[in-house]
Amino acid sequence: MLGEGFGARVVDAFLTVLSEHPRFRNLPVVVTLGGQAPAYDLPNLEIISGEPGRIAANALPLIRQHAFEVQLSRTLRSIDAGGLLDPLTGLLTAAAFNRDFASAVHQTLGRGGGMSVARFAFDPAHPRAQLDGARLLSRLMRQMDFGAAQEDGSVIVAFAETDFRTVHVIARRLCSVMRHTAHGKRDARAEPVVTLATLKPSDTAQSLLTRLYDEAQRAAS
Repeated sequence: MLGEGFGARVVDAFLTVLSEHPRFRNLPVVVTLGGQAPAYDLPNLEIISGEPGRIAANALPLIRQHAFEVQLSRTLRSIDAGGLLDPLTGLLTAAAFNRDFASAVHQTLGRGGGMSVARFAFDPAHPRAQLDGARLLSRLMRQMDFGAAQEDGSVIVAFAETDFRTVHVIARRLCSVMRHTAHGKRDARAEPVVTLATLKPSDTAQSLLTRLYDEAQRAAS
């Protein structure tokens, strides 16, 4: 939503960039500046002026449409993956994660590579925080990484070919995105507590996860 504070040339440049990128072209965009705008290849562009209530009333259908589109996209990916992806989050189901995690640990130990795992723990009293965090993680992770939402309100992500220093940087950046993408007033209770663990030569999949949860308990205490 573009309102006051942007000049016409800045708005034009921004809308032009959006229209030229297939990733952003179908996003709902609302411009509240007065005057006529040139034609852009943005099917969900609305130019609205007036009171905030009128602007919101016109923008909400576009926002709901986009949310429904994303939900359908996750459902189709889950179907294509044979039900291995959770349509609510876009991450693996817990069963699929456990299977892939055990296989990834075995293969990493066999070839001598690196692997790290991160646990993003959300307040169980705020289940929406876990859902929003899981959806963001599913969109921001690298193709080689995978994760799943857990019943305890956390999200576990496995990072392939990643040492402890690198996973620390990645996790910090992911948390920063989640913090700045949260809706409404910032609530520290909705922000995740992150613990990290790196695969050791003596590890198994179970021992690595156990060490990850032990780190979380120490951090909580």
